[in-house]
Amino acid sequence: MAYKKWTASAAQLKPDPRHGSKLAGKFVNCLMWGGKKSVAQRLFYDALDIIGERIKDVPPFEVFETAISNVKPSIEVRSRRVGGANYQVPMQVSPKRQQALAFRWIIQAARSIKGRPMSEALAAELYSAYKQEGAAMTARENMHRMAEANRAFAHFAWR
Repeated sequence: MAYKKWTASAAQLKPDPRHGSKLAGKFVNCLMWGGKKSVAQRLFYDALDIIGERIKDVPPFEVFETAISNVKPSIEVRSRRVGGANYQVPMQVSPKRQQALAFRWIIQAARSIKGRPMSEALAAELYSAYKQEGAAMTARENMHRMAEANRAFAHFAWR
């Protein structure tokens, strides 16, 4: 029986058609709901077009890349059980998880904006993240603040 065995999603990931970027392709996949990729792509490209109209001096795709890199967290807290007690231990975040968290926070923040089309909400959130403000940046700062507050337990991070 000959069948195609799928490997990790990174091996299957196709770059987006307009920019040829795997980062944008992955973002569109995370934005997608119910397998409707063409809808997700249209939302993403409309958002980039709105950003392009708003900012003339910087290419919209560069705004997207900068927004993602601004939102990526460098440290997070993970729960560790040591001697019958749970501690929130600050740990470094792997690059894959940094990207996943940044995508999740930006998309959640855009979806939480009510009363506006999703492309406009996404454009607003990406622009806010580009300027290092907005709900996604707040989520990142909260995570960093929590890690800083629990720095005393950093010696439990052996795993």
